[in-house]
Amino acid sequence: MIFAGVDEVGRGPLAGPVIAAAVILPDGYELAGLTDSKKLSPEKRIILSELIKHQAVAWSTGRCDVDEIDRINILQAALLAMKRAVESLSVMPDVSLIDGCFAPELACRAVTIVKGDLSEPSISAASIVAKVARDREMCMLHEAYPKYGFNRNKGYATSRHLEALRRDGACEIHRRSFSPVREALWQRQLDL
Repeated sequence: MIFAGVDEVGRGPLAGPVIAAAVILPDGYELAGLTDSKKLSPEKRIILSELIKHQAVAWSTGRCDVDEIDRINILQAALLAMKRAVESLSVMPDVSLIDGCFAPELACRAVTIVKGDLSEPSISAASIVAKVARDREMCMLHEAYPKYGFNRNKGYATSRHLEALRRDGACEIHRRSFSPVREALWQRQLDL
């Protein structure tokens, strides 16, 4: 049986894409430090991500951009990103182990595991690969939209990010379907 671990990153931020990764690890694969990506330092995640990508049987990422998130909602966008990640693998798994309690419709069997990124190495690996990919993208987007601090907040609702939204409005990568973005834009209009 071939198992793929699948996880997504970016459901909570106010800006940027949701990115998922699917990773198939070799049988018996062990890598010190594999865990939920949020429990690791950025530096450790980068090192582990490179090792995972180099040593995996197969890995891929999938994404949904802001327009899709706003159109179909964040949960459906996260599931679609996961589906795209699995479908992009160079080796098709027999079973996809999905972090969480919702699974996308896949050609293979899908098994959900709540907190799977803490218990399943392939899901931990997918969590790390997805987090590094999204963080890199948000740092690149910071160059285009520096006033929001995406290099630091990665699109999450920090007080500085919300203040920038109220002061300067939303940019192209803000999720207008998210209430903090709508509220900040509404407040900005009232203040004008």
